[in-house]
Amino acid sequence: MSDLALARAGDDAAFTRLVEPLRRELHAHCYRMLGSSHDADDALQDALVRAWRGIGRFAGLGSVRSWLYTIATRTCLDLLEARGRRALPMDLSPDMAPAEVAWLGPYPDAGLSAEQRESVELAFVAALQHLPGNQRAALLLFEVLGFSAAEIATIMDTSAASVNSALQRARATVQDKILPGTSRPALRKTGDARLRAVVAEFAGALERGDADGLVALLTKDVTWSMPPLPEWYAGLDAVMEFAVRTPLSSCGSWQHVPVWANGRPAVAGYLNGDFWSVTVFDFAEDRIARITSFLGSGHAATFGLPLSL
Repeated sequence: MSDLALARAGDDAAFTRLVEPLRRELHAHCYRMLGSSHDADDALQDALVRAWRGIGRFAGLGSVRSWLYTIATRTCLDLLEARGRRALPMDLSPDMAPAEVAWLGPYPDAGLSAEQRESVELAFVAALQHLPGNQRAALLLFEVLGFSAAEIATIMDTSAASVNSALQRARATVQDKILPGTSRPALRKTGDARLRAVVAEFAGALERGDADGLVALLTKDVTWSMPPLPEWYAGLDAVMEFAVRTPLSSCGSWQHVPVWANGRPAVAGYLNGDFWSVTVFDFAEDRIARITSFLGSGHAATFGLPLSL
């Protein structure tokens, strides 16, 4: 008997064998939908429970992959309705109280293919947060996962015309939100080795307290944000004023561990030996265009890192 037939008969080991090859990509899909690795954990667990309970009703007319993406997408849409969208500090409007904001989080992309890494880039996921749930799901299912409009209509229980309309609106919004020149296709000429070197130079400049070394790595319109802090800094002068005042001089001793996050080389920062942040970068060629330091010890476990060095 096939694993599908065994799973439909109630064999949980067969069910595990059936879904395990798809678990990593399903988790990445949930992160793109929800903007949080922790929420993605919850969504995937909930989706797999729903799948296990419903596999006896799976007729096998479509692929197991399509069926699981249907369940995962609908689970994420339910969570979005309950929890709302996530944001970065620069997304806050004057009427939003920072204490009530759900913040976008970083994503450890080890185990993802190069193509999958592109689809979890921070700028892209941040742009997705500006879309309503149906547009977000349609865009991801079509552009990232390769489902047809007809298949997406089935997944989302709507019409192909509604899917095409949602796609058109979603593309326009996302294109407007992503900084020009910071996407993976635009950076391919720079290469990962050079980007890793820039990140290492950034970490070294912080550890040495080297303001000149830091400024040489940044674009003129660089930004630096530190969720969950609502304040953020825009432009080279403002970023360097903050850097000289705080991380370069008054915080203490820095150590950094290289990691990969959101499709880019990144660093985990330790302050006086204790875990402090995961810092994710967007680049314009070989300079840093956006610095996002996600503060909080909760990110250590997400990246499999110790709380202290």
